[in-house]
Amino acid sequence: MCPRTASDQDLRRAFADARPVSFWLDDPARPDALDPLRGELRADLVIVGAGFTGLWAALEAKERDPGREVVVLEGGRVGWGASGRNGGFVAASLTHGLENGIHRFPDEIAELERQGLENFDGLVAAMERYGISADLELGPVVLLARRPHEAAWFEEAASVHRRFGYEAEALGEDETQAVLRSPVYLAALRVGGKGHALVHPARLAWGLREAALGHGVRIFERSPVVALEREGAAVRVRTREGSVRAERAILATNGFPPLLRRLRAWVVPVYDHVLMTEPLSAEQRAAIGWAGREGLSDASNRFHYFRLSADDRILWGGYDATYHFGGRTSRRFELDDAVHTRLARHFFETFPQLEGIRFTHRWGGIIDTCSRYSVFFGTALGGRLAYAVGYTGLGVGATRFGARTALDLVDGLETERTALRFVRTKPVPFPPEPLRYAGIRQTIRAYDRLDATGRRGPWLWLLDRLGLGFQS
Repeated sequence: MCPRTASDQDLRRAFADARPVSFWLDDPARPDALDPLRGELRADLVIVGAGFTGLWAALEAKERDPGREVVVLEGGRVGWGASGRNGGFVAASLTHGLENGIHRFPDEIAELERQGLENFDGLVAAMERYGISADLELGPVVLLARRPHEAAWFEEAASVHRRFGYEAEALGEDETQAVLRSPVYLAALRVGGKGHALVHPARLAWGLREAALGHGVRIFERSPVVALEREGAAVRVRTREGSVRAERAILATNGFPPLLRRLRAWVVPVYDHVLMTEPLSAEQRAAIGWAGREGLSDASNRFHYFRLSADDRILWGGYDATYHFGGRTSRRFELDDAVHTRLARHFFETFPQLEGIRFTHRWGGIIDTCSRYSVFFGTALGGRLAYAVGYTGLGVGATRFGARTALDLVDGLETERTALRFVRTKPVPFPPEPLRYAGIRQTIRAYDRLDATGRRGPWLWLLDRLGLGFQS
């Protein structure tokens, strides 16, 4: 099958038998479901969302005060949302990469990098302390260029990363092919030495669940929250079959429709889609190289991210970030034949030597995109509720920082985290509909032109001036 001439029907055959579920969640190690909330409870702290942010917040709350009554409410299952559907890339950066951080927080980037690396090391240490087995692999990441203009800034980027203590180097074509044998890449940027890892994300979430339960946290699954309100000096969180009255609350809902209307101005839910291959044979592994098992990504704006699993499957995701008018979310948006077909075409263009390989899983999920591409924070209900949202697809590592910061805020603590302008400021809000939908469509077209030509064009220059962005 030649990818450039293969029909959509041929490409769809490659994933015709794929299970429509995240590979990470389709795991015999998945723990049994927990009971939903029924009736009324009282707690000191209630957390909405049992993904990474919510689970880290619950653990941190119990470690700070073992006597505190902590309840976590999850609409699906633990790790069911973004925490169980992502690529498993763990990065120390809190700002969606060093370059984005320098651009948006130039006076604070050194401190953000310090705290980010401290948070990353704390995450790795916590996994060991809690006995979480999640296929952790420490190692570098590599950014790959298909076009000369994409590689033009690699030398400068390597220099900037080295200034902040990373091991970084720009690679020529021969060195790039030594990393990955593919006909489409001509240069690369390798960044390592610290602050990067790969994990099995669902097993990380499940490990955090077990650690939280072991610390006395009460977790209720299949308990979607339908209302959030102030009740005197407390917060009342209602589900379909019960409610929790607590002194404090933390909102950790990713890109799902927010319980606070104000968040709708700042967060755009976009759908990201993924394919996972069957395990590669020894011959197939040898054909593509990739002996270093690095986490890989395209240097383009509409990029793919890809990595190897512990059993040598290739996870292949990204490129399309699909927004539905009005910020609609639905389970039916998770499977998109057109998007998965495009992903399959790009996969076989990148790996023609893997012709005939099958995809065993395909899925999609929501990314909580904000205009600065990184988590932001706030409080509501007279300071009784705090939130941490907007990770924009790079949250596996940053969620621990986000959880601890949200807990600082809801507890009224002044810490090195809450002192950051990064924490005290909000992203630029997105425009209302229909301008939001039209703007996102125009931005996607502009990024296509930028990737093809290397020129930003007037639309992207305008977005730069306004501080807006729509990337995944």
